[in-house]
Amino acid sequence: MQVNCERLKANLIELSKIGYNEDDRGIYRPGYSDADMESRRWLQEKAKAAGYDTYMDGAGNVFFGRGELDKPAVLMGSHIDSVPAGGIFDGSLGVLAALEVMQTLDENQVVTETPVWGVATAEEEGRFGGMLGAQAISGKLNPDWLMSAHDADGVYLKDAMAAQGLNAMDALDAAWRPEQLKAYLELHIEQGPVLFQENLQIGVVEGISGVFKWIVHLKGKADHAGTAPMDMRSDAFMGLADFAHEIERIIAENGTDKTRITVGKVELKPGNPHTVPGEAIFTIVGRDMDEDVMKEVANACRKALSAIARKHRLMFEYEQASWLAPKPCSKKLTKVIEEQVKALGYSYQRMPSGAGHDTQFLSEITDAGLIFIPSVGGVSHAPDEWSHWHDIEAGTNVLLHSVMANLT
Repeated sequence: MQVNCERLKANLIELSKIGYNEDDRGIYRPGYSDADMESRRWLQEKAKAAGYDTYMDGAGNVFFGRGELDKPAVLMGSHIDSVPAGGIFDGSLGVLAALEVMQTLDENQVVTETPVWGVATAEEEGRFGGMLGAQAISGKLNPDWLMSAHDADGVYLKDAMAAQGLNAMDALDAAWRPEQLKAYLELHIEQGPVLFQENLQIGVVEGISGVFKWIVHLKGKADHAGTAPMDMRSDAFMGLADFAHEIERIIAENGTDKTRITVGKVELKPGNPHTVPGEAIFTIVGRDMDEDVMKEVANACRKALSAIARKHRLMFEYEQASWLAPKPCSKKLTKVIEEQVKALGYSYQRMPSGAGHDTQFLSEITDAGLIFIPSVGGVSHAPDEWSHWHDIEAGTNVLLHSVMANLT
């Protein structure tokens, strides 16, 4: 049994038109934006047209499937929100591959007692500091976080959801009980270079890196760029620049070969070419496969920033927007995936995931497995993200047969 890659290709290309930016050719579907919600409505229409039940829960997760949810279900999926200027496969592949698997099962008249459903999770990319949709499904939300979470631009989650007709508190009603699920499977692009460089078709993921996100404020004093002597400034940008140079040292002393530290968003205030920056606001995202290492790295970042602030006469403040612990994938399901890859004759390797995925939260309530396909050049979170269609077909076939192996 094989999936219809041409149908999957057409769906991926159609979805990529929602939130597409002509200027940089990137996808813009941040969580709870107009484009994000348009993509969810589009998905529901696709599922209905294919003959499937579909609904959106209070968190904005879209579910679609075959069979009544009156017994433990096999759930597949990923997300369809994007980072700014993202690519067409990140998350979307896993969602539309789930739809393709169900259509393939129907076309081959595969009748099962086990319900088979797909999900497009909400706000996976962490605009508000978490993986909200997957956290909602796994029951890992609380009212305080829902009311206080905000993005790097100061937009509150509750307000962004309200603008789309959603009540943030309703996300608390979206939790599934463990007995409602038999397994969760996610197909995703690797977003890294390993499979591509090794010329391998499939990655069988054993575990997912943890990640923490900080929003940092270095506060000094805005001053005239011409009259303020260099040795008398409280220049917030110089503090940021010094921290950037500390990153390699922190990883070497406190991290591992799997540690990542990234400053991905920066704002200088007041933002005038002729004014010494009085404040630098920036994000720090740290990752590792070991939570103890994450804690050491976070502590080292805090110490470095404190010392830098004293050196430049700055005030240092930070807010921890999220802390997601590393998670192993289900050993049972990983073995099932590996068996299907071997049976289908694809080249593969077992590997960790350096990026976070919905799987790490679903693993808290069911057996969860993650399948990778190569990213050309290792590129992701960028308009030139690409995966070859033959690899997409291979990965979706692995998903199909892994689902079938969990139906008995």
